[in-house]
Amino acid sequence: MENKKMLPGTLFPFAWHFLKPYKVTVFIFIFLAMSAGCWGPFNSILVKQIINLLPQVQQGGVSVLVLPAVLMVLNFIVFDNITWRLVGYINYKYEGVIKNKIIKAMWGHVLSEYHQFFQDNLSGRISSQITILADNVELILHRISLDFMRGLSLLFISFVVSFYVNPIFCYILIAWFICFSFFSIWMSSRLIVLSDKWAECESTLSGQLVDSIANHSSVRIFSRKSFELARMDQFFNAVARAFSRKEGLSVILNSVQGGMIAIMIGFSLYFLIYFYGLGRVTVGDFALILELTMGLGYMMWYTMTRVDEFNQAYGKCKQSLSILMHYPEIQDNAEAKPLQCTKGEIIFRDVKFHYRGAEPLFQNKSVTIPGGQKVGLVGYSGSGKSTFVNLILRFYDVTGGSILIDEQDIRDVTQESLRRHIAMIPQDPSLFHRSLMDNIHYGRAEATEEEVIQASKKAHVHEFISQLPHGYDALVGERGIKLSGGQRQRIAIARAILKNAPILILDEATSWLDSITEASIQESLWGLMQGKTTLVIAHRLSTLLHMDRIIVFDRGKIVEEGAHAELLAKKGLYRTLWEAQVGGFLPERKVL
Repeated sequence: MENKKMLPGTLFPFAWHFLKPYKVTVFIFIFLAMSAGCWGPFNSILVKQIINLLPQVQQGGVSVLVLPAVLMVLNFIVFDNITWRLVGYINYKYEGVIKNKIIKAMWGHVLSEYHQFFQDNLSGRISSQITILADNVELILHRISLDFMRGLSLLFISFVVSFYVNPIFCYILIAWFICFSFFSIWMSSRLIVLSDKWAECESTLSGQLVDSIANHSSVRIFSRKSFELARMDQFFNAVARAFSRKEGLSVILNSVQGGMIAIMIGFSLYFLIYFYGLGRVTVGDFALILELTMGLGYMMWYTMTRVDEFNQAYGKCKQSLSILMHYPEIQDNAEAKPLQCTKGEIIFRDVKFHYRGAEPLFQNKSVTIPGGQKVGLVGYSGSGKSTFVNLILRFYDVTGGSILIDEQDIRDVTQESLRRHIAMIPQDPSLFHRSLMDNIHYGRAEATEEEVIQASKKAHVHEFISQLPHGYDALVGERGIKLSGGQRQRIAIARAILKNAPILILDEATSWLDSITEASIQESLWGLMQGKTTLVIAHRLSTLLHMDRIIVFDRGKIVEEGAHAELLAKKGLYRTLWEAQVGGFLPERKVL
């Protein structure tokens, strides 16, 4: 969480955060880039000297050209070449390092995001925005240091040299630069808005493409390929329209800038001819000012073409930061300590909770689950069972009251230590596109390979892994797509067995398993539950017969609790659900 406090949410402070450790190198890099803008005017001055000395050559004074000629060669071959080689060296040495730091920091930031963030954003969109941000921060830094700063140094040298030759040329350049800059800034501010819109449309398109690809099986099953192609047209068209508007304004900007550069060169040429006729400038001065003016015109033209790249990159960075830099509502407080979990007692004390913009779900809920107790959670879909365990995991914070584990408020302990003491087997396990060994090992990083295999045997997953050509080294595909639902669930069970945490949460942990496999795994799960505080969410009520206690939820309230036999005797909601079961599953709530 410390990382999250450090990262600024706006572009330039964000970029400086990563450049600051290398600030000396950054200043050297900028100095070298600006120096590179000086060698051109210096060459022009040498050309002027050579031209003015040519009459002496006709009188036999060839030696007078030696010094300026040597300086020109040194400038071109030595100084200019060395400057650019140093720029290239610094760029090669630090560019990849800084880019990787940005990606790593943003990845750490995203992994610390709150639960709702991942529900609101597509995973493909999140990952693409991280790389887009890193790439475009790098591009912006290049444009500023290598193009804009070099252009400014050339502009300053041109002012000084032209003033030395004749102040009128300096005034022409200054007046032109003011008009050129005013127009460029005015147009660029509008171009940035259009670039932002284009980046937003591209981001939306990317997310929609990822969503469609991720659900490719549904597209095939429902024969909806044509529908998907037609549906995507609106997003492609939005990108095309945004790009067309941006490029249209860019063409206008470049056209007017090109005209202004031509006017500047024309004015300079007119006054050069005029003052040469009056004898107030030499032939060398003529060549110097003309070369400076044309060089400056080319540099400004080149720089302005880079402004379009800069605006696009700036828009993409703003879009990425707006998506990624949502500071979570759930953060470790400054004095948070590691959870000390010995018994695993869980207490809900006057808990209030509601989702953002929704009606209250829990109102003054109080419940105590003693350490080591096995508790079943029952109720219709949406009754509050999953929210109950999500609050324990602190995926959300309570809006009132407190949740305690072994007398410690979970808001006063670090989230990492809290979740380290909880093992969860979800209904739909998600696996990494890594080996089976890596996926099971994820439960406890320090576990030995033998411990992984033992956990696999207890989860009855070792049998099918042993039959694979690559065994535990076999890759499972994205989200475990190469495995069946039952195989993924057994991997999740093995992972929980390996973790061996004092608190265990099972959310329909055997829903994907066939009856024979489920029966064999139930024994392993029962062994895993011993000595642990266990919460079991189940729609198949027969799996809860041996729970110490069953809590029945309805619309966010605990309406009943007790052992299976006690609840049947009460003839309440649990009895209704039990009698209404068909095939062992809960019916959906009847809508009156």
